[in-house]
Amino acid sequence: MKGYLQDIEGVAVENDNFRRVVYTAKHCQLVVMALKPKEDIGMEVHQLDQFFRVEQGTGEAVLDGVHTAIRAGFAVLVPAGTKHNIINSGSEPLKLYTLYSPPNHRDGVVHQTRADAQTDKEHFDGKTTE
Repeated sequence: MKGYLQDIEGVAVENDNFRRVVYTAKHCQLVVMALKPKEDIGMEVHQLDQFFRVEQGTGEAVLDGVHTAIRAGFAVLVPAGTKHNIINSGSEPLKLYTLYSPPNHRDGVVHQTRADAQTDKEHFDGKTTE
Protein backbone atom coordinates (compact mmCIF):
# COMPACT_ATOMS: atom_id res chain seq x y z
CA MET A 1 0.00 0.00 0.00
CA LYS A 2 1.22 3.49 -0.79
CA GLY A 3 0.75 6.33 1.62
CA TYR A 4 0.80 6.74 5.37
CA LEU A 5 -2.01 5.67 7.71
CA GLN A 6 -1.39 6.01 11.45
CA ASP A 7 -2.79 7.61 14.58
CA ILE A 8 -0.78 10.81 14.10
CA GLU A 9 -1.78 12.18 17.51
CA GLY A 10 -0.34 9.07 19.15
CA VAL A 11 2.80 9.15 17.00
CA ALA A 12 3.35 12.85 17.82
CA VAL A 13 2.73 12.42 21.56
CA GLU A 14 5.04 9.38 21.79
CA ASN A 15 7.86 11.18 19.93
CA ASP A 16 10.70 12.52 22.08
CA ASN A 17 12.97 13.66 19.24
CA PHE A 18 13.31 17.33 18.37
CA ARG A 19 12.52 16.40 14.74
CA ARG A 20 11.73 13.10 13.03
CA VAL A 21 10.71 12.85 9.39
CA VAL A 22 7.90 10.28 9.33
CA TYR A 23 6.88 10.22 5.67
CA THR A 24 7.92 12.01 2.50
CA ALA A 25 5.74 12.18 -0.60
CA LYS A 26 6.53 14.00 -3.84
CA HIS A 27 4.70 17.19 -2.84
CA CYS A 28 4.49 17.11 0.97
CA GLN A 29 6.26 15.78 4.04
CA LEU A 30 5.07 14.71 7.51
CA VAL A 31 7.37 15.43 10.47
CA VAL A 32 6.84 15.03 14.23
CA MET A 33 8.54 17.33 16.70
CA ALA A 34 9.01 17.63 20.47
CA LEU A 35 10.18 20.90 22.00
CA LYS A 36 11.50 20.89 25.56
CA PRO A 37 10.22 23.54 27.99
CA LYS A 38 11.44 27.01 26.87
CA GLU A 39 12.84 25.53 23.63
CA ASP A 40 11.90 26.83 20.18
CA ILE A 41 12.37 25.75 16.58
CA GLY A 42 14.30 28.93 15.82
CA MET A 43 13.15 31.88 13.72
CA GLU A 44 13.06 30.79 10.08
CA VAL A 45 11.61 31.55 6.66
CA HIS A 46 10.81 28.89 4.05
CA GLN A 47 9.93 29.27 0.41
CA LEU A 48 7.27 26.60 0.95
CA ASP A 49 4.04 26.31 2.91
CA GLN A 50 4.09 24.74 6.38
CA PHE A 51 1.30 23.50 8.65
CA PHE A 52 1.67 22.76 12.39
CA ARG A 53 -0.78 20.91 14.65
CA VAL A 54 -0.19 20.96 18.42
CA GLU A 55 -1.06 17.67 20.14
CA GLN A 56 0.25 18.28 23.66
CA GLY A 57 1.57 21.19 25.69
CA THR A 58 1.42 24.96 25.43
CA GLY A 59 3.42 27.43 23.45
CA GLU A 60 3.54 30.44 21.24
CA ALA A 61 3.46 30.81 17.47
CA VAL A 62 5.24 33.84 16.03
CA LEU A 63 4.31 34.77 12.44
CA ASP A 64 5.86 37.93 11.01
CA GLY A 65 6.26 39.35 14.54
CA VAL A 66 2.72 38.53 15.74
CA HIS A 67 2.76 36.35 18.87
CA THR A 68 -0.19 34.00 19.48
CA ALA A 69 -0.64 31.55 22.37
CA ILE A 70 -1.15 27.95 21.20
CA ARG A 71 -2.09 24.71 22.95
CA ALA A 72 -3.20 21.18 22.16
CA GLY A 73 -5.71 21.24 19.32
CA PHE A 74 -4.30 24.37 17.67
CA ALA A 75 -3.35 24.49 14.01
CA VAL A 76 -0.91 27.00 12.54
CA LEU A 77 -0.58 27.52 8.79
CA VAL A 78 2.57 29.34 7.73
CA PRO A 79 2.48 30.60 4.12
CA ALA A 80 5.72 30.59 2.12
CA GLY A 81 7.88 33.63 2.86
CA THR A 82 6.55 34.14 6.41
CA LYS A 83 9.14 34.65 9.16
CA HIS A 84 8.06 32.24 11.90
CA ASN A 85 8.92 30.45 15.12
CA ILE A 86 7.21 27.99 17.47
CA ILE A 87 8.16 28.35 21.14
CA ASN A 88 7.40 26.02 24.04
CA SER A 89 6.26 28.40 26.78
CA GLY A 90 5.09 25.64 29.11
CA SER A 91 6.64 23.33 31.68
CA GLU A 92 6.13 20.09 29.72
CA PRO A 93 7.24 19.07 26.22
CA LEU A 94 5.36 20.66 23.32
CA LYS A 95 4.42 17.78 21.00
CA LEU A 96 3.34 18.57 17.47
CA TYR A 97 3.45 17.48 13.89
CA THR A 98 4.13 19.55 10.83
CA LEU A 99 3.52 19.22 7.12
CA TYR A 100 5.88 20.81 4.63
CA SER A 101 4.66 21.37 1.09
CA PRO A 102 6.85 20.64 -0.80
CA PRO A 103 9.22 18.52 1.36
CA ASN A 104 11.98 20.31 3.26
CA HIS A 105 14.07 17.59 4.93
CA ARG A 106 15.82 14.40 3.84
CA ASP A 107 13.45 11.44 4.18
CA GLY A 108 13.85 9.51 7.42
CA VAL A 109 16.13 12.05 9.12
CA VAL A 110 16.02 12.10 12.93
CA HIS A 111 17.43 14.93 15.02
CA GLN A 112 17.31 13.96 18.68
CA THR A 113 18.01 17.52 19.83
CA ARG A 114 17.76 21.06 18.49
CA ALA A 115 21.57 21.20 18.56
CA ASP A 116 21.68 18.12 16.29
CA ALA A 117 19.29 19.84 13.87
CA GLN A 118 21.34 23.04 13.84
CA THR A 119 24.61 21.27 13.04
CA ASP A 120 23.12 19.03 10.34
CA LYS A 121 22.81 21.07 7.14
CA GLU A 122 20.69 18.41 5.46
CA HIS A 123 17.93 19.33 3.02
CA PHE A 124 15.42 17.41 0.92
CA ASP A 125 17.34 15.50 -1.73
CA GLY A 126 14.38 14.49 -3.89
CA LYS A 127 14.08 10.96 -2.45
CA THR A 128 10.64 10.00 -1.15
CA THR A 129 9.59 7.31 1.31
CA GLU A 130 8.30 5.02 -1.46
